[in-house]
Amino acid sequence: MNANKNSSRRRQEGKGSKPQNRKNFKKKPSAPQNKNTSEGVRLNKYIANSGICSRREADTYIEHGSVEVNGKLVTEMGYKVQATDVVKFDGTTISPEQKRYILLNKPKNYITTMDDDRGRKTVMELIANASKERIYPVGRLDRNTTGLLLFTNDGDLAKKLTHPKHNVRKLYHASLDRKLDLKDLQKLRGEVIIEGRKVFIDAVSYIDNEPKTEIGIEIHSGRNRIVRKIFEHVGYKVIKLDRVIFAELTKKNLPRGRWRTLTDLEINNLKAMK
Repeated sequence: MNANKNSSRRRQEGKGSKPQNRKNFKKKPSAPQNKNTSEGVRLNKYIANSGICSRREADTYIEHGSVEVNGKLVTEMGYKVQATDVVKFDGTTISPEQKRYILLNKPKNYITTMDDDRGRKTVMELIANASKERIYPVGRLDRNTTGLLLFTNDGDLAKKLTHPKHNVRKLYHASLDRKLDLKDLQKLRGEVIIEGRKVFIDAVSYIDNEPKTEIGIEIHSGRNRIVRKIFEHVGYKVIKLDRVIFAELTKKNLPRGRWRTLTDLEINNLKAMK
C-alpha cells in the first residue's frame, strides 16, 4: 500500500517538471516557414512560370542553392511561395509572367541568339514589340536558314519541344547546288551516319512541279546545321534552306520577317504532344 502511494506521489511530482541535465536548444529554420502550406505556388512551378527553366530543372537549381525567398536560402522542394514573398534566382528577383507564344518567319542574315557582341542582327530585333515579357527562342536556326522559329517564356514547353524523345516534326525545303540524283535520294531514306552519329530521316522527296534541285526533307533531330550536313554527306551543297513546318505549325499567312501570336488551339495542341 505504501509502495503504491509513493509511486503515485512520484508521478504527480513529475507532472510539469523539466528533465534534468538537458539543455533546451532552439532549432533555427534553414528556410522561411510557410504560414499556410495549403496555399501558394510550389517553388519549382513559380520559377518555371517566371520563364527561367522547366520545373524539373528548377528542382536542381533549388537543391544546389540558387534560390532565396525573403532573403533566406531555400532548398526544400515542396516549399510554397506566397503572394507577398520575394523570390530571387541567382540574386535576381523573379516573378511569374503571363505565358507568351510567338511564331516568327525568320529571314536570312539574322542569328538565333539573345544578343551578339559582334554587332550582328539577331532574331530578338524582329520580335522586339511582340511581348513585354522576356521570351526566348525554342531551338535555333543558323544565320542563313529561313523559316519558322518559336519564342516563348514557357520553360516546360520549350524543354518538351527540344527534347529528342518527343520527336518534334521539322519539315524543310532545301535548294541544292545541282540536281539530286535518284540514287543519292535513295541513300537519304531512313538512317544515315553523320559525324559518327546516327540521324534518322523521316521523309525525303523531290518537291512536286519543281526542278530536282528542290527537295523536301523531314527530320526530328535538333543537331546544329544537320540538314546541310545530311546533303553534304552525299556530295551536295545547300544553297537555300527554309523551315516550313515546326511541331505542326506552318507559315500560312505569315510573311517573311513577320511574327504572330499562337492561337489557343495551337498552344493546346503543342502541350498535348507526347
